[in-house]
Amino acid sequence: MHKSRLGDLVIDCESGDIDDHAVFWAGALGRDVEAAPKNPRYRRLIGKDGEIGILLQAVEHPSRVHLDIETDDPEKEVARLEKLGATVVSQLDGWTVMEATSGHRFCVVKPQLPGFAEIARTWES
Repeated sequence: MHKSRLGDLVIDCESGDIDDHAVFWAGALGRDVEAAPKNPRYRRLIGKDGEIGILLQAVEHPSRVHLDIETDDPEKEVARLEKLGATVVSQLDGWTVMEATSGHRFCVVKPQLPGFAEIARTWES
């Protein structure tokens, strides 16, 4: 058995200053920008407890929005999603980029947000 849940809504930003983008999206969505980012490529937008996580990411591909699915067992979650028809696009350091049958890209990641164990759905492996 393993668990998974919807994690972050990720706003991929191809060009410009990630801090400027974060200020815009924080204002648009009524959130605060994380005070001390851990990685220069990312900016987390802080909302109220229980709201979906929103993360901005500096990328080299065209700007888009994608979802992160958090899991305590990435290998099992990728296999579950492949059975549903998703395909692996690339395996990166710490996450897997996948493509849904609809053509939308999403990532399978380890838990990023608080409350994972309490809220995540349990899947029979």
